[in-house]
Amino acid sequence: MTASLPRQAAPPNRPYRTADRPRHKVRRRVLTLLIIGLLIGMPARYLVIAANLSRDSGKDKEAKYSATGLTPGWPSKVQARLYQVPVPRPADDIASYETNNWKTSRLYVQFRTNDAGLDSFLQTMGVRRDQLRKGDIAIGTRDQKVSGWQFTGPGPWWGLTHTQKNPAPTQDVIVNLADPKNPMVYVVSRTVP
Repeated sequence: MTASLPRQAAPPNRPYRTADRPRHKVRRRVLTLLIIGLLIGMPARYLVIAANLSRDSGKDKEAKYSATGLTPGWPSKVQARLYQVPVPRPADDIASYETNNWKTSRLYVQFRTNDAGLDSFLQTMGVRRDQLRKGDIAIGTRDQKVSGWQFTGPGPWWGLTHTQKNPAPTQDVIVNLADPKNPMVYVVSRTVP
């Protein structure tokens, strides 16, 4: 007995698709390559830029935090606000240095200003000029070693310690009035974290 096989159905009446014209193939391939290039290229470009910025930032921070003494320049705005050391304008010969440990954080700042700048600095700190005491070297020996300051040159030297309740910082201030019109100010502001 022979089995009859079912017949295969005829193909549906669909129009036969012709091959794309060469011009369309090229356009489609170029568009595909462009899209792939953008999908890969843009994130890769972003990663390269971000890596370079991060590396540069790390080098700047490394130089800043590897400093072992006063470095020329203004303290950052955050440091000035945190340690309450408002360097007045005009000021020059500005240098600062910050140390931190688990016990105490300190900011060392020096600057030269004019007579009005000194009054403004002291007033913003919350003290008056008449609170300065002649010959008072308020900055201790340890802080002098760390900062490299020596208060032995021509004076007169005036100083004060501005003690505040925690968490506000305590500031030791010394002013050299050898040139009364351009006093040199030295400040150590310390805070307990």
